[in-house]
Amino acid sequence: MTLQELLQAARQAIADGDLVLAQKRTDEAKALKAVMALEPVEPSPAQKAVVTNSVGFVVVEDEADKKLRENPFKSLGEFLFSVKDFGRGGIDQRMLPLRSGDPLDQGGFSLTKAMGDAFIGSITGARYALKAAPTGMGESLPQAGGFLVASDRNTSILSRVYESGQLLSRIAMTGIGPNANGMTFYADAETSRVAGSRHGGIRGYWMSENSAITASSPTFRLMDIKLNKAAALVYATDELLADVSALESYVMRILPDELRFIVEDALINGTGVGQPLGILASNAVISVTKETGQVADTVVSENIVKMWSRLWARSRMNAIWIVNQDVEPQLHLLNAPVGTGGALVYMPPGGLSAAPYGTLYGRPVIAHESAATVGDLGDIMLLDMTQYQGIEKGGIQNASSIHVRFTQDEQVFRFIYRVGGEPTWNAPLTPFKGSNTQSPFVALAARA
Repeated sequence: MTLQELLQAARQAIADGDLVLAQKRTDEAKALKAVMALEPVEPSPAQKAVVTNSVGFVVVEDEADKKLRENPFKSLGEFLFSVKDFGRGGIDQRMLPLRSGDPLDQGGFSLTKAMGDAFIGSITGARYALKAAPTGMGESLPQAGGFLVASDRNTSILSRVYESGQLLSRIAMTGIGPNANGMTFYADAETSRVAGSRHGGIRGYWMSENSAITASSPTFRLMDIKLNKAAALVYATDELLADVSALESYVMRILPDELRFIVEDALINGTGVGQPLGILASNAVISVTKETGQVADTVVSENIVKMWSRLWARSRMNAIWIVNQDVEPQLHLLNAPVGTGGALVYMPPGGLSAAPYGTLYGRPVIAHESAATVGDLGDIMLLDMTQYQGIEKGGIQNASSIHVRFTQDEQVFRFIYRVGGEPTWNAPLTPFKGSNTQSPFVALAARA
């Protein structure tokens, strides 16, 4: 109870006629006020007092206090949390006998009284003991997690929040059922829109009355997508998990984030061997060449115009620009000449456009870590991710076990994500009219 609550309880007891309870609450309020004053005075040995202050109020140690004083806390962490809580105005009865009278302690508490001589000796001896380093995370090495064990720190663990899912959330994803490790899709074999090639062979005719219709038929190709396995594993000692309350939730958050990261990178850069086939490694991507005389590692407005013109028209409503973050300063400087002046090409977010992203041709510009460095193929891409087919089995699966390294007193956390995918296009499309091929996947070629 707070000081105000104790005083209120005393007044209520007086009103109810319970003078014994009123006196008890008054004494408790005085004790709390004395502790909050934080003015330690060395107690009299004759009184065996454990707390006193400037107003002279004394709390006398009884047999229960002696027993509590011998072993009041189960662990050092519990004691340190009580110290922190006491400093914030909390009142833990176990702390009262531990007030130090040494002026050098500035009103602190005695660790020896809290934990006992044996504990202090174990700390000293531990400095010279030889210990086997844990295989994974442990308290012995600060960089392996030991520095996280500190009671005077916030109990949450801060981590960078990355934009996971910018690509995964946009692809066509199909779940795989039991007893299967892949899925076969029947895809349209269309690679040209000229007459007789649409949908791989369908052709329509204008007919006169009573004329015979020439038959045509589509052709298909098989897309056989297999599941690949992405995994992440972390070891942590039981001591670390017990002493850092936020560690387990932190691990449960960052491991799935790591799996999402490597899967999204594979959507762009995957080789197709043991991982999904990436867009840049597929036969469907169109690489737009640089301008004549273009300076290395630059982006000019002509690049953007030509990339947009090569995007399959039906993909324009779904397409996004994926860029390396180092490309953005150049985007802000892009302009298209208009008479004696010019017009901005890139619309920054919150500036000329009200969209949450910057835009090019009205489509979002998203900075992504999987985009190549400036000047390399893939530093800026125009992609319709709905034309990428993915498969997964059960989403990200997690498991933990104490048995893998039971004798080392370590717990293991394992995350597995079974996923596969590839572009639904296997080649750019020749248009019905026009000289340039089109695709849902367009990238700017290297500018070395």
